[in-house]
Amino acid sequence: MPLKHSSLIYDWNNVSGAEFRPAGRVMLTDESLRDGLQSPSVKDPGIEEKIRILHLMEKLGINFLDLGLPGAGPRAYSDVERLAREIADSRLKIRGNCAARTHQNDIRPVAEIQQKVGIPIEAATFIGSSPIRRYAEDWSDDFLLKTTESAVKFARSLGLEVMYVTEDTTRCDPETVKRLYKTAIECGARAIVVCDTCGHVTPSGVAALIRFIIDEVVIPSGEQIRVDWHGHCDRGLAVANSLAALAAGAECVHACAIGIGERVGNTQMDQMLVNLKLMNVSPWAEQDLTALKEYCETVSHATGVPIPNNYPVVGDNAFRTATGVHAAAVIKAFRKNDLELANTVYSGVPSHYFGMEQVIEIGPMSGKSNVVFWLERKGIAASEETVERIFQKAKQSNRTLRDEEILECLPSGQHPTAAEQDWLASDSPRRHGEHGGARN
Repeated sequence: MPLKHSSLIYDWNNVSGAEFRPAGRVMLTDESLRDGLQSPSVKDPGIEEKIRILHLMEKLGINFLDLGLPGAGPRAYSDVERLAREIADSRLKIRGNCAARTHQNDIRPVAEIQQKVGIPIEAATFIGSSPIRRYAEDWSDDFLLKTTESAVKFARSLGLEVMYVTEDTTRCDPETVKRLYKTAIECGARAIVVCDTCGHVTPSGVAALIRFIIDEVVIPSGEQIRVDWHGHCDRGLAVANSLAALAAGAECVHACAIGIGERVGNTQMDQMLVNLKLMNVSPWAEQDLTALKEYCETVSHATGVPIPNNYPVVGDNAFRTATGVHAAAVIKAFRKNDLELANTVYSGVPSHYFGMEQVIEIGPMSGKSNVVFWLERKGIAASEETVERIFQKAKQSNRTLRDEEILECLPSGQHPTAAEQDWLASDSPRRHGEHGGARN
């Protein structure tokens, strides 16, 4: 009976005091089709592309989707309505919300679409909050409170559930945070969103802020209030901050596929899914995430945002190795007929959890074992002469060899036909010569 691989790994993540323990339930809101599209580098996908992305979100178990900002214009309105109808007609579990400024002209279209389609749509009404924003806009405290009260009451009068959003919360003073959220809750909001709009905060700052809001606003309100976290990645801390928010008491994290969004982007939804699964967080530990790469590549293609080669899990290099020592360990695991061992021995992310596998390639840092293994996987005889020829070609190269370059090294009688070369290439988990980015 094979050993459990967990018994072969000492996990410092699970020693006493180090375990990740969310304070409550853990949910996810996908902002890819709204906040993600605010980047100046993206293209706004067509509605059929958006519908495909919606179904991939559903397949991954994502709880909520920001459908868009219907008050932005006719196309935005039409796309939001079409996505909402797809949720209703396909009886999807994912629930929709819509961004709206704290203004009646943005809130009214959300209510119209809810009425037309017949599914609940949460109104995510947002307003700036930090002292620096208030100074730039010449907003008084009284203006913020009155605007909040008016917007939340108006949305509730139209039958909308309200998710009240304070922009730049992580740079806002405590008293303003308390007054704004308290006002919104008293007027009927049942979800509040804490935002790191400028990517300013660190994990310890997130923990302090979320605990303050729960202790000073949520508990005293006496209401069942959902606390959401919405972060940006300007300091490269988006995922860490999101996990810190969950540990401190937030229940829902907002994120985008491959972290698209303004400036350097939002929290990466794919990386949240990966970490929640690997940290054994319910219900994500049991969630099938084999569609994760398809989700990321679909968003990449639809928005024109490339996926870097070294991007975690879904980047082209995530599960490739051509280094001799690393590849040798993976090959030995394969030879034990143990796929899970092969996918774990030199990777902190088991590739099979996400529908992928380890790939052994041949390059200047490779050993002969790479060559033998590559040939065997392709069903090609690994004679000493052939192995040596390929090995020497790799040592003289300044990069990993492509399939066709390796095949050129075979003895003249073993050269595959064009059709066989196509078959051999299709057998590879990636196409050689493609180096990340949007798939066309």
